[in-house]
Amino acid sequence: MIYCGIDWAERTHDVALVNDAGALVAKRHITDDAAGYKLLLDLLAEHGDTEENPIPVAIETSRGLLVAVLRTGKRKVYAINPLAAARYRDRHSVSRKKSDPGDALVLANVLRTDMHAHRPLPGDSDLGRAIAVLARAQQDALWNRQQIANQLRSLLREYYPAALEAFATWTNGLCRPEARELLKAAPTPSRAARLTRTQLQAALKRAGRKRGIEAEADRVRDVFRAEWAHQPPLVEEAFGKQMLAVLIQLEAACTAADDLAEAVEEAFPQHPDAEILLSFPGLGIQLAARILAEIGDDHSRFADARGLKAYAGSSPITRASGKKSSITRRWVKNDRLNHTGYLWAFASLRASAGANAHYRRRREHGDWHAAAQRNLFNRMIGQLYHCLQHRQLFDEHIAFPTELAAAA
Repeated sequence: MIYCGIDWAERTHDVALVNDAGALVAKRHITDDAAGYKLLLDLLAEHGDTEENPIPVAIETSRGLLVAVLRTGKRKVYAINPLAAARYRDRHSVSRKKSDPGDALVLANVLRTDMHAHRPLPGDSDLGRAIAVLARAQQDALWNRQQIANQLRSLLREYYPAALEAFATWTNGLCRPEARELLKAAPTPSRAARLTRTQLQAALKRAGRKRGIEAEADRVRDVFRAEWAHQPPLVEEAFGKQMLAVLIQLEAACTAADDLAEAVEEAFPQHPDAEILLSFPGLGIQLAARILAEIGDDHSRFADARGLKAYAGSSPITRASGKKSSITRRWVKNDRLNHTGYLWAFASLRASAGANAHYRRRREHGDWHAAAQRNLFNRMIGQLYHCLQHRQLFDEHIAFPTELAAAA
């Protein structure tokens, strides 16, 4: 049997093929373009690669055009963690020498000796992978929007606290269209104090507000005209120009997040697993799409629910040596899935009486809020694994029988 290892880079890649005895059969340096990919496929075919019996490939990434080309057909592609590859390299040499062709040879030998200890990339459908792209992009856009909003908030505290006070009662605060429109109309507190009731109402209407415009305009006007400390006029004008520059970035981030959210809402309901995911309490389209993006739709990816729980970081990990033993939370996990799990557990507290009772019971046993939420997420994702495997919808009475009786 032949094994392939690829050390990838931005412009070129090194390829190494080894046989069962560990001998180097072939090596090649290819470019990162269509010609290089064709050269790679020809090299694999030359050494016995067929559609029915493809050569397995080890590489230190799970994305990119090169991986997409390799995943066509039945070929198994193994994404090896770079840290694990470095440990394998130390098995053959203690001088700590390193080269790109040598790393490709190490990756090929990883498959030759320990292929059973690594999992190939899951065989997700094209729709599932498309939803993963959109859901992750929308999550990144939200994080970017919040980061820029925090920058804007810090800037406003320097010279414009009246704006923060005026927008404090609004959900999402600075990210709301009304807040952005008012900041564009009055970038400094001096200009804000001169805004009339008509100008404020017009700004709220431009932002899309439909109800309570007059009352909200009067409230904002009173806040702007209250007594506030001011920077010197020249400094205040300079802060206003800086704020407008940051506001442009926030506008773009909000638009990107909204557009990506609409794209997720269009694509996710088309997936066969969407009905099962949406049947769980606390899961809407956006959170359900993020979970599908991380666990995929290849139901054979995880051998059991324990594997999925470990991947999500919800199950604890035991460290035992001699007489010492400790049980702690997992630090090596899928961070995106773990972050989504906390949001899911928090939302399920109001959507499910059984989930709320389970959370309260964990708190009564001494768990902190985060630990109780993690325990609830651990239980819910185990139930999700069962429902996906058996094509069943979530049933509250089966999921939390004891908790429902106690809540009643």
